[in-house]
Amino acid sequence: MRDQSLPFLPPATAASANSGHRERLRDRARQSAFQGLPDYELLELFLFRSIPQRDVKPLAKALLAKFGSMGALLAAKEEDLRTVVATDQRGRLMRVGPEVALDLMALREIGLRVSGEAVMGRTVISSWTALLAYVRQRLAHEAREQFRVLYLDTKNQLIADELSNQGTVDQAPVYPREVIRRALELSAKAVILVHNHPSGDPSPSRADIDMTKQVVEAGKPLQIAVHDHLIVGREGVVSLRAKGLF
Repeated sequence: MRDQSLPFLPPATAASANSGHRERLRDRARQSAFQGLPDYELLELFLFRSIPQRDVKPLAKALLAKFGSMGALLAAKEEDLRTVVATDQRGRLMRVGPEVALDLMALREIGLRVSGEAVMGRTVISSWTALLAYVRQRLAHEAREQFRVLYLDTKNQLIADELSNQGTVDQAPVYPREVIRRALELSAKAVILVHNHPSGDPSPSRADIDMTKQVVEAGKPLQIAVHDHLIVGREGVVSLRAKGLF
C-alpha cells in the first residue's frame, strides 16, 4: 500500500511538472543573462543535465546548505559531496552519486583553468590582480593546508604552478631546498610562495615568516629570488612582501 504521508504525482504528471519548471528556469536565465538568479537556481541549471527528469531544487539547496557557499561547494572532495541527500516533491531520497560528484569537480576544474589562463605565460606584475583572483579561487576553500609554488622565468612570466606539499588543517611541511631544486629543474629565476589557512584568516604566523626567510636564503647562492609569499584565506589574500615581513 502506498504511504499516504508522502506526496504523490502520477509519473506522467510529475515528469511534465519537472519539464515545465526546467523550461521556465532556462527561459529566465536566457532573458536575464543569469542576472538575479540565486545560487541554488544556477546550480539547478547545472544539475538538470546530471539528473534528468527529477526535481533537483531540493538537492541544489541541500548542497549549498551543507557547504555554505558556491566556492566551498566546488572545492569539496568527492567523499564529502556524496554525503549530501535531499527529498524531492514525491518524498523520494536523492543522493549525490559518483557521476554528479564528478560533474561538480569538473566544473571547479574548468573555473580554475579559465582563471589560470589569465596569468599563465604572462608577466606577473602586469597581471597581479588576476593572479590574486587565481590563487584565491584555488585555495580559499581548501579544507587542508596546501603549499604551492609559482615558478617564474627571466621575464617574470608564470611558467608553472605546482603543489609542493599538502598537510593537515593547520600545517603543510615545507622544504626550502626542494623548492629551489625544482626551480632549477624548471629553469626558473624567481618564485612566489603560496599557501592557505583553512581557518579563513590569512594573517601570517611567525612560522610562515621564518619559512619564507629560509627559502630566500636557500635561493640566494643560485640567484633564485623569492618575489612574494601569499597567504590565502576566505577573508582575503595577504602579501608578506607588501607587509615588509621579509
